[in-house]
Amino acid sequence: MKDFVIIGNKAVTAGKISLNDLPGSAGRMDVLCRCVTASLFISFGMRRDINVHLVLKGEPGPEKIVRFNGETMRSLNPDERSSGSLIQKALLINATDSEQQSTPGVFVRTGNLALLLDEFKAERPIYYLKEDGEDILEMIQNSETAADLENGVYILGDNQGVFEEDEKTIENADASKISVGPLSLLSSQCITLILNALDRAAPDKEL
Repeated sequence: MKDFVIIGNKAVTAGKISLNDLPGSAGRMDVLCRCVTASLFISFGMRRDINVHLVLKGEPGPEKIVRFNGETMRSLNPDERSSGSLIQKALLINATDSEQQSTPGVFVRTGNLALLLDEFKAERPIYYLKEDGEDILEMIQNSETAADLENGVYILGDNQGVFEEDEKTIENADASKISVGPLSLLSSQCITLILNALDRAAPDKEL
């Protein structure tokens, strides 16, 4: 299992969102939607061994976590409006700190990055995408780190990056910095490169 955690610094946390204006009215929800597509979709199929956790930090609060689960996902198409629509349905639920399913494969609860990483850090390796991190291609050459990567939790920011307070949370979770290259790329591009590297390292795995 692999988990991608995407921090939406301005992503709205309640109410209806305009599917025609995901960048503006929804706090750059378009970035998160592209990350969902990059994480889950392959040609003529879907990756079933992946969770995508969207950490929504915008107005009106409180912060929420929307999870897309590849194993149980239904009614999702590879376009921003499709994932945006499912996020909207999740935001219309009266969320609590217990996860609730809004549509098949989509779950919502109140919570923040610290809570999410605290649930992972005891049992899963956590990786933070940074340009100055260890090259993922070099890590894959080592059988021990390659196995960890296949079961990793990957943290990425949105178009604004990751703010200092969240970087401290990530550091406290003992996350390792990894890199997919020297340039600052879009979050969705980073996800594609991570999955491509893991696919090439284990070409016979079942999705």
